[in-house]
Amino acid sequence: MNILLLGGTTEASEMALTLARAGIDATFSYAGRTKAPVAQPLPQRTGGFGGVAGLESYLHDHAITHVIDATHPFAAGMSRNAHAACVSTGTPLMRLERPAWQPGPGDDWRFVPTVEDLPGALPDAPCRAFLAIGKQQIGLFAGRPQHHYMLRLVDPPDAPLPLPDTTIVIARGPFTAQGDTALMQEHRITHVLCKNAGGSGARAKLDAARALGLPVIMAHRPLLPGDTVAHDVEKVMNWLGHDAERGV
Repeated sequence: MNILLLGGTTEASEMALTLARAGIDATFSYAGRTKAPVAQPLPQRTGGFGGVAGLESYLHDHAITHVIDATHPFAAGMSRNAHAACVSTGTPLMRLERPAWQPGPGDDWRFVPTVEDLPGALPDAPCRAFLAIGKQQIGLFAGRPQHHYMLRLVDPPDAPLPLPDTTIVIARGPFTAQGDTALMQEHRITHVLCKNAGGSGARAKLDAARALGLPVIMAHRPLLPGDTVAHDVEKVMNWLGHDAERGV
């Protein structure tokens, strides 16, 4: 057995540790968008594969027997390429996907179909938005320059941002509801914008928004191909024919 683990999430790190403890041959693949990614207990590679064809070649050249897609739920391009490459090569694929967030009592969540729809969901009057969508799609908000945007990023931006009124907070999660509540109060946030990433590590902003009575504008997840999905590491290990507790 020789596994390619497509990672970058908390769940991917948990999967990597479980595979290492079980003594299973595996390689952890990072997309390369973070300058200092978390070290893993597996051999690592960084960067893209060169589309579907490049990934097909990688699977063949490295004798990969199984692929675990534990990328971010919004890393749709990678997930679609992985599915296509695995189908064409006959490689078994499992997507390790954290459950989506669900609103509860006291939440004021307003859903939009895609990330591209987030800017248009903001009011026309100037507001102060916590833009919690990462750095890849910040440019979508260039057409709404009347708002103040607070961005929380893992790494400082490499170039000037296309937003004229911005505060940047450099931090790496997991975060706490208490800390995010204080952060939003300090920056007088009126709206929280995010993707429905799911998981516990990034949920603190939602709990803080509830405590402060703030609206959350949230993008639905993209639809991904394939129906072999697990929501926890134990189910992936069962799929591999191993016991997550005993490593056999």
